[in-house]
Amino acid sequence: MAETTTETTTVIRNCRWLIAWDGPENQQVFLRGADLAFRGSDIIHCGPDYKGPAGLEIDGRDRMVMPGLIDIHSHPMSEPMNKGFSEEVGSKYLGMSSLYEYLPIFRPDEVGTAASAEVAYCELLLSGVTTLVDMSVPWDGWQALMAQSGLRGVLAPMFRSGYWYTPNGHEVLYEWDEAGGRAGMARTLQIIQRAQQDPSGRLGGMLTPSQVDTCTEDLLREAAAESRQRGLQMQIHAAQSVVEFNEMTRRHGLTPIEWLNSIGFLGDNTSIAHCIFLDHHSWVRWPTRRDLDLLADSGTSVAHCPNVFVRRGITLENLGHYLDRGINVGIGTDTFPHNMLDEMRWAGVLARVAAQNVDAVKAGGVFNSATIGGAKVVGRDDIGRLAVGAKADVVLVDTAHPAMLPGREPLRALIYSAQDRAVRDVYVDGRQVVAEGKVLTMDYADAAGRLDEAQHRAELAVPGLDWGNRPIDEIVPSSLPIR
Repeated sequence: MAETTTETTTVIRNCRWLIAWDGPENQQVFLRGADLAFRGSDIIHCGPDYKGPAGLEIDGRDRMVMPGLIDIHSHPMSEPMNKGFSEEVGSKYLGMSSLYEYLPIFRPDEVGTAASAEVAYCELLLSGVTTLVDMSVPWDGWQALMAQSGLRGVLAPMFRSGYWYTPNGHEVLYEWDEAGGRAGMARTLQIIQRAQQDPSGRLGGMLTPSQVDTCTEDLLREAAAESRQRGLQMQIHAAQSVVEFNEMTRRHGLTPIEWLNSIGFLGDNTSIAHCIFLDHHSWVRWPTRRDLDLLADSGTSVAHCPNVFVRRGITLENLGHYLDRGINVGIGTDTFPHNMLDEMRWAGVLARVAAQNVDAVKAGGVFNSATIGGAKVVGRDDIGRLAVGAKADVVLVDTAHPAMLPGREPLRALIYSAQDRAVRDVYVDGRQVVAEGKVLTMDYADAAGRLDEAQHRAELAVPGLDWGNRPIDEIVPSSLPIR
């Protein structure tokens, strides 16, 4: 039937595979030979035999059509520039973490920040991400670039009462500025308000006090009160290193999760990144076993970002354990490459390694975390699923791509084999932002070139920021000798 409405209706017909939301069963299911139709920003049909008007028809016979992925934790302003620097660094005297000795010394300048974010946004779109929680220190042009990307963006400006530093590579100290923390939260609320008013209609915000050990109790209580009064979601880094776990137990005699619970911070509008070092983790040797129950009972979610930690020999113990306890888990890309499908692969594999059990987590569970689990973290039920009335955030995967063949089981083939190579087209809010594997809203290659130049400038500043005034080649030697 010809199109008769003022808005174009896009129909993907005869999908080889369509991952649809089964409302009565409260789960995602495969459909074979079904149609997906969306008009404007909304899905109007998801199932067999669409017979309504069609302005654009797409042949789905060689496609798997799935909901857009939801990345609930990322740092686009800086992480892409760390390529070649932070893959294999970790402080052996600070619990193998890279947070205290390495994170502060490699910083992009203003030009590099924008290039870094643009590279990350492109990589995310190419791996099927349609919604992104961007946890950055506020920078000029942030909102405009996010809107340009075409992503459904959640701006999450980080603020804190102090910062950590190491004077010697084996000790972590804290410098406090409580007034600066309060000013940072006020600025964050203004940024969120502007994002909510963005003309694109795709932007929002999240209240994000940076880390459990760098925020005062007063600041966290105020943040929790503001988030609930304004109906905002909230996220904080906690239980992300042995150093932090030991610092919080030293201060309070409580684990990071116990302490957050004691001050009223946990709740169903709250997510914790990365939530690794809970009281059951083998590295902490803590006598209680309450942390998982506190998360489950409060409805608090977890932002799981496996790649950045496994590089340092660190992982959750284990993802299946969290899910079995009824804890909502979403997935994020805390590091480069910003490839959500790669993070999903790591999530499944590491869960089985940590559990020493092949049944710990399967592909369907990981996919749920990256879609409906992420939707819960950002406080929405109209994304992360394909159903009538949901937003048209849609990803088309080429099932005829050689990496997807043999084609018996497409979701496992995508996650464990093909990954972003098979992602062909991406729609956000009904607007196409990736076509035939190419980002339409930004110039990926140009941004990567600008980022390369910024990295060279950042290298020169490393000795002045490092506790031992070491040049970068001493801190991170080349992987092979250079003759």
